[in-house]
Amino acid sequence: MVKEVLNENLKLINPFLKERISGANLSTAAENLVLDAAAYSLSSGGKRVRPVLTLEFCKLCGGDKKDALHFAAAVEFIHTYSLIHDDLPCMDDDDVRRGQPSCHVKFGEAVALLAGDALLTLAFETLADAPLKCEQIVKAVKALSSLAGVEGMIGGQSIDIDSENKKLTVEQLEKMDLMKTGALIKAACVLGCIAADASEEEIQSAGTFAESLGLAFQIIDDILDGDEQGEDEKLNKATYVSVLGMEGARALAEEHTRKALSALAPFGERAQFLREFAITLLERSV
Repeated sequence: MVKEVLNENLKLINPFLKERISGANLSTAAENLVLDAAAYSLSSGGKRVRPVLTLEFCKLCGGDKKDALHFAAAVEFIHTYSLIHDDLPCMDDDDVRRGQPSCHVKFGEAVALLAGDALLTLAFETLADAPLKCEQIVKAVKALSSLAGVEGMIGGQSIDIDSENKKLTVEQLEKMDLMKTGALIKAACVLGCIAADASEEEIQSAGTFAESLGLAFQIIDDILDGDEQGEDEKLNKATYVSVLGMEGARALAEEHTRKALSALAPFGERAQFLREFAITLLERSV
């Protein structure tokens, strides 16, 4: 079931992302180079976890997935810009992303910085173009800007940078990752609900699900990075594996996945795909 539904969603998401990123009317080579760099990173093989969640929560709350495409794309643009900036020499200084040269390695630091900025601004232009009521669009802008800003993703990244060469507790790691990783996953789920004009109770349940899923997702990333001697170890950053060991980290990921599944209870059997999707993310090997 999961694979089939994912493929259905990707058939909607990927063409729409391509359409939005190639739709600008540019007149100079310099402008087009920035757009090429943004498109390069956007098409570099990401799982599209966040836009899938947006479409599925829209459907879960009674909406049409196509009505949520602008919101889904906006979240993916934010996610991709954050990866471009994370890889820069002033941040994690990572030369490889998803098995290919990072944006700044292929295009240069200045172009990569601008490509990230372009995706960030395109995200909000895309929200504004959504075929929904003005009230829904404003609500989505507020949610995404808050969860992607200093109270969310950017704040978590700043904590991450400050944590280099420091020992952190599990509680401190979870606080950081609720912001760094969980906030944008929460934005994806909440925006799907908003696209369906869902109730506040449904939005609350979606947010609770997303927070637990985001923590489980990050813990599994740490486990996979630990297997591969990842960048966090090179930068001497605390991870769930360094604090808890492999078995302890796996157990904590399973605990957060159970919490995520519990948050879907109000949706009943309609949430079966999301339950299976959460388990698939827990069990992934890449």
